[in-house]
Amino acid sequence: MLHPIPQRRGSLRRFALVGLVATLAIAPVTTPVSGIAMADTGSGVALPSFAPMVEKIIPAVVNISVVQKPQASDADQLDPGDGGGPEAQQGPGAGTPFDDLLRRFFEQQQQGQGGGMPQPPAGQKVMSLGSGFIIDPSGYIVTNNHVVGEGDKITVIFQDNSRHPAKIVGKDEKSDLALLKIQADKPLPYVKWGDSDKARVGDWVIAVGDPFGLGGTVTKGIISARGRPIADSSYVDFLQIDAAINKGNSGGPTFDLDGNVIGINTAIYSPNGGSVGIGFAIPANTARPLIETLKAHGKVSRGWLGVQIQEITPEIAQGLGMNADHPNGALVATVQPNTPAAEAGVQNGDVIVTFDGKPVATMRDLPRLVGSTPIGKTVDIGLLRMGKSMTVSAKLKALPETDVASATASPDSPSDDQTDRATSLGAYLSNLNPEIRKHQGIPKSVQGVLVSRVKPNSPAADNDIEAGDVIVQINQQQVTKPQEAIDRLNSLKGKAVLLLISRHGDNRFVAITPGDDLAGNN
Repeated sequence: MLHPIPQRRGSLRRFALVGLVATLAIAPVTTPVSGIAMADTGSGVALPSFAPMVEKIIPAVVNISVVQKPQASDADQLDPGDGGGPEAQQGPGAGTPFDDLLRRFFEQQQQGQGGGMPQPPAGQKVMSLGSGFIIDPSGYIVTNNHVVGEGDKITVIFQDNSRHPAKIVGKDEKSDLALLKIQADKPLPYVKWGDSDKARVGDWVIAVGDPFGLGGTVTKGIISARGRPIADSSYVDFLQIDAAINKGNSGGPTFDLDGNVIGINTAIYSPNGGSVGIGFAIPANTARPLIETLKAHGKVSRGWLGVQIQEITPEIAQGLGMNADHPNGALVATVQPNTPAAEAGVQNGDVIVTFDGKPVATMRDLPRLVGSTPIGKTVDIGLLRMGKSMTVSAKLKALPETDVASATASPDSPSDDQTDRATSLGAYLSNLNPEIRKHQGIPKSVQGVLVSRVKPNSPAADNDIEAGDVIVQINQQQVTKPQEAIDRLNSLKGKAVLLLISRHGDNRFVAITPGDDLAGNN
């Protein structure tokens, strides 16, 4: 499992999964095709008509009605706060990336903001609506995992209002995908997967689904961007589209102009719960192999490397001796013991630049590459260590259901000097001892010097270093004594310094430039 380190954001964002709580019906069924026609407006300007294509594809788009278990999540709007990237602690065994976000939405709704939906009495079952599409004439249907949730009863509804009970073949919380199956006495209309890698920014797309339970609804737009990370999803880089999608569209398809599915509508950016033209779809090339795995095995098993990683900022790149204008790779903050990474010799401070022959351009590339690699495969990992290129080999294991990483106890440093020592960072340092570790919750495996207090408006304060943090490394060299750290920092005044900071057992790198204020001025 890869643990991305959270990056601070300057603004809050609001995302919404696009399912719906209600009890309504939806859409029809026939066969798929491709192409658009040109409609003459009478003014000599021919505008595209999507009607011929829509007539062929809409029969395969269905409504999914779910009776949820009591107290199960029953709607799709959420406010994750910082939706700019994956959160830390998305560790092995974590649930769907959207669970906490759904919970927060309902907490807000209970406060009566904006006339939110009333909450059902405790223990009462509720119904939720979403969308899906038939991908096989024998009755296999793709949707979002958050649509089916922990449903007691799932019903697929066609355009003619015919209803078919469905069973869950499999679901994958981390990618928010689910596969359903209905019994069909004849071949059903279906749609085909397209190649989302060929979809370009600016290409036309068609979204089909069941917004607000109104029934089969078609909207058009373009691909606005590619490779968008949202919420806590480390395993999907979404397509961003401006075709209107709303609550109830979750699990519905995004089509290209050939009538092929290139995305699965999953979430929207919304300050008010409605569409503002920023929607997100799981790319077909991400979804298709996962759906095939669900069909074959009922679940998805992912590769696991066992490192905690963080983004490389220009400041950190400078501290690592990399090109600060074009930093690339994933910075290893922690290597968990007894993991494939540890066995391969990966170390804290390494920068992973390639994985199994594929480039790692940014931090978020690595979780997807590792997660999609077969378990048991031995892969080459390209590293930068102290400015030098090297390659190690790791044999991937299965992502554990629980976090098996453990801290190895080591003896504490003697508490021979507990007096605060000032540094050129504006941080004051002390030795660690058992009492401090217990009070601050610092694992025994963490070795370094304690930040006892931080001077306001200092380089340390400006870089979010706090009292209780532990400085583990300075420029990738271990430090264990306050005076050792002070001497090293004082010798680096005016130069960018790379610190490895441990906070509550989680590591992160900080690039910082020591100032001139040394001795303990307050």
